[in-house]
Amino acid sequence: MSTSQYERELKSILEGEVKTLSKVTKTCSTIEKDNYFKIKNKPFAVIRAAGSLGIDLVATRGDISFLTEVKTSFGDTLHFSSVGGKLQQQAEIMKAVCEKTKTLPIYAFRTKGYRGDSWRIFTIDLKGLEGRTSFLYNRLPKLNKSKSGNFIMRWKEGMPLSDFINYLCKQFNIKD
Repeated sequence: MSTSQYERELKSILEGEVKTLSKVTKTCSTIEKDNYFKIKNKPFAVIRAAGSLGIDLVATRGDISFLTEVKTSFGDTLHFSSVGGKLQQQAEIMKAVCEKTKTLPIYAFRTKGYRGDSWRIFTIDLKGLEGRTSFLYNRLPKLNKSKSGNFIMRWKEGMPLSDFINYLCKQFNIKD
């Protein structure tokens, strides 16, 4: 599958499409599968973003919205300094946009060939988020930085997508 196919996969998951949920949870534990299927009751409207500004998906519903960049790899670590620094530049643009607009940035990292929940969720360290968005932001693992200041995403340090969905659908009932 290409990266765009994984973007479509995540889009379908967040929209609560049963066919996709059934497919991606075939090798998941019962708890992971149950958490994934919670999105059916609180789905997002998800738009695939065009261009190369480091934003692949825009997910929104009445209580929360976020911008998402999808990354895939057979390995478990993604160094943003690779590919001529393009990933690092995209991350810096996404951070600036999200700080300016007080929008939550999400990095969704899909490892290939993994049995179980193969998606992990991260965010970037930033300031200025408010309300419900700040509660979610505080729960998410942040991207690490290398000694040279470039972002590093380690799949095993991310939040499983099933846990992210569970939080969004079950526990995200915080009163403002």
